Amino acid sequence: MRLITRIDGLPPHLRAGIRPEEAAYLARLKAQGILPFGVTPHFASLAGAEQGDPIRRQFFPSPKEADKDPAALSDPLGERAHQKAPRLIHQYRDRALIRASSRCAGYCRYCFRRIWTRPGRGFILPAEFPPILRYLGSRPEITEALISGGDPLTAPDAALDTLFRALRRARPDLRLRVCTRVPVTCPQRLSPGLIQLLKDHKPLRMAVHINHSRELSRETRDVLGACAGAGIPVLTQTVLLRGVNDDAETLARLFDACLAAGLSLYYLFQLDLAPGTGHFRVDLMEGLRLYEQLERGGAALPVYAVDLPGGGGKIRLCRDAIAGIQGGAYLLKGPGGRLYPYPAPPAGVLSASCGERVCSFSHNPEGCASAEFANVRAQRRKPLVGGLGELVPPNSSQRGAKRR
Repeated sequence: MRLITRIDGLPPHLRAGIRPEEAAYLARLKAQGILPFGVTPHFASLAGAEQGDPIRRQFFPSPKEADKDPAALSDPLGERAHQKAPRLIHQYRDRALIRASSRCAGYCRYCFRRIWTRPGRGFILPAEFPPILRYLGSRPEITEALISGGDPLTAPDAALDTLFRALRRARPDLRLRVCTRVPVTCPQRLSPGLIQLLKDHKPLRMAVHINHSRELSRETRDVLGACAGAGIPVLTQTVLLRGVNDDAETLARLFDACLAAGLSLYYLFQLDLAPGTGHFRVDLMEGLRLYEQLERGGAALPVYAVDLPGGGGKIRLCRDAIAGIQGGAYLLKGPGGRLYPYPAPPAGVLSASCGERVCSFSHNPEGCASAEFANVRAQRRKPLVGGLGELVPPNSSQRGAKRR
């Protein structure tokens, strides 16, 4: 799978729009071995030349990635604490995740596995299967294996078939979920042969990462339609990203386009706290306002969710999920009454009407009525830690946490 990794490989309209500071930062990425620049020709062809273009913004490195972010975590989902074997994560009772590849069909600038996702590791080898298969064989409560990475569909068909057959031999009853962005970034990869391979290993479903309606090109719609025609359910996952899809009209257009393409809306994720991604982060309360606006429209929606920082697991995001604010962070309610901090807007971002540091609508203060934040302000006056539960430091799972 060919990736464009140099400015001179970009389409002329994009190449002409690169600013000197962007070119300088790209050279720095190469020298330091940070998450590389890489984009498929197909995905690059969907982008406009402007810096703020929602497609370009997702793949072209920004100097803002170097900004200091005190909330950033090297392992934002706390996966190390749930690792049962190399490449195997078991965090939720009934499903496990296999990081089958470190390669992607392009490198998203908001990636939460940017430490793992590097070209060197490649696709999982048969010699790496035994500990994974033993663990899955000993845990009948695991009913689904998520094949993730990186992107597993960057591997050759033969390598995918070898992995799927090994999993089926160890656990014939196991459902497979292929987590991928390839149908969006490189739709030609889903050849009739690959679609037949996926069909042969049912029960199998595909979770496709889609952030903007422009990503649903004709080629992408065609291959996803072919998957659905082969009996492969296709779910969507979207990340809420500042400057990409952080307004109700853009999200509604995306979800409508997904439904029109026969896809099942699954998750809308709040951004994880990975290094170099703070400029993509949408304030939690702003995200809730957008989601509630969409709910009032009556359309079908994915679940709005967040992975609690440091390994607390997924929760649905709603106003009741926010226990209050402390130390510049929202406190999110997790399992067992624990509280997990997620960064609130920076100091000085205030609403003229509510007067509290919980509002990010500095561009339109009158749009933030006091009532909209009344619940958070009321919760803020409660005894947060002692009264509501144990406060979990965001990096607690990264300090040699006991694996289970």
